[in-house]
Amino acid sequence: LINDDYTPMEFVVETIQRFFNKSLEQATQIMLQVHTKGMGVCGVYPRDIAETKRNQVINYARDSQHPLQCLIEPD
Repeated sequence: LINDDYTPMEFVVETIQRFFNKSLEQATQIMLQVHTKGMGVCGVYPRDIAETKRNQVINYARDSQHPLQCLIEPD
């Protein structure tokens, strides 16, 4: 996930829990990493799963009117 100045922290935490199956504590830690370092890793997946998760996050954020961005990078 990539930090932006508009998406609420609570939405980021909820998104991480929803799409990456993280606990509240894990999701909060990832959100804080995104907030302080500019980006954070939500998981390592095979390419097809990573692409699906990225698309789900972007569509969910868009539907919720947030500019949250998610990208995939090779490991």
